[in-house]
Amino acid sequence: MAAFTAKDVMALREKSGAGMLDCKKALTDADGDMEKAADLLRERGIAKAIKKESRVAAEGCVAAYVEGGTGVLLEINCESDFVSRGEKFHAILDQVGKVIIDCKPADVDALLACPLGEGTVKDVIQNATFTIGEKVSIRRFTVYEAEGEIETYIHMGGKSGVMVEATGCSGDYKETLHDIALQIAASRPSYLAPEDVPADVLAKEKAIQIAQMKEDPKMANKPEAVLEKIVSGKMGKFYSDNCLLEQAFVKDDSQKVKQVIGKKFAVKRFVRYEMGEGIEKKVTNLEDEIAQQVASAKK
Repeated sequence: MAAFTAKDVMALREKSGAGMLDCKKALTDADGDMEKAADLLRERGIAKAIKKESRVAAEGCVAAYVEGGTGVLLEINCESDFVSRGEKFHAILDQVGKVIIDCKPADVDALLACPLGEGTVKDVIQNATFTIGEKVSIRRFTVYEAEGEIETYIHMGGKSGVMVEATGCSGDYKETLHDIALQIAASRPSYLAPEDVPADVLAKEKAIQIAQMKEDPKMANKPEAVLEKIVSGKMGKFYSDNCLLEQAFVKDDSQKVKQVIGKKFAVKRFVRYEMGEGIEKKVTNLEDEIAQQVASAKK
């Protein structure tokens, strides 16, 4: 029989974060060898983590990190809001954020291959999936190596986040720059200025507006050229909804954002993440789930 004590099981549990029964079984299979048991747990933990990869991780957190002239906006997902608010999850966010600043990987695949601790970022994420008990995944990140100033804003503990770079900063600009980050978080602009809107996006918007006017009996019989001229005059509303500099300032809607900024700085670029946007959440009926578990137990 394997030679180990209850204290050995507790020590392995503290070291690995695994459950008591898993630790006991690993020590039994490793004939009491603590290091071998830890390796077994890691191997089994990775296997369990892989099984969880098919789950939907639609919760999580957006976080921002700035060090020197480098800024990072990062989203990591998990399966429940409860886990996303936990210390272990936020420790992973901090670790990964620092790796991005130090290594500046090109994409998520490159980030997963970056060294972290005794292994790689991928190892840390897989082990987190095992120890936390939920799928944990790095969804996306943006890195700014700035020529100017970087401002970040995280809303509601990570439900959304903004990173903005401003150049040519002068005078008392800091409060205004922070207000612009708040503006982006609240008003969700897609572009900086009208000239940044792609031609195909403008063409699509104009086509939609022309189609709407043709449904109006008062406008339906007007020539196409006339309709296009009317639409061109109405594009100001599209720009004020979608272009940061043309938006009404959230703190004083009598001014546009570009008027508030004035000559204090120029916004070079910005990025906004909404946690979980575009991820289809799995909706589970509790009664159906229990019925499925009971049925499986009877097989």
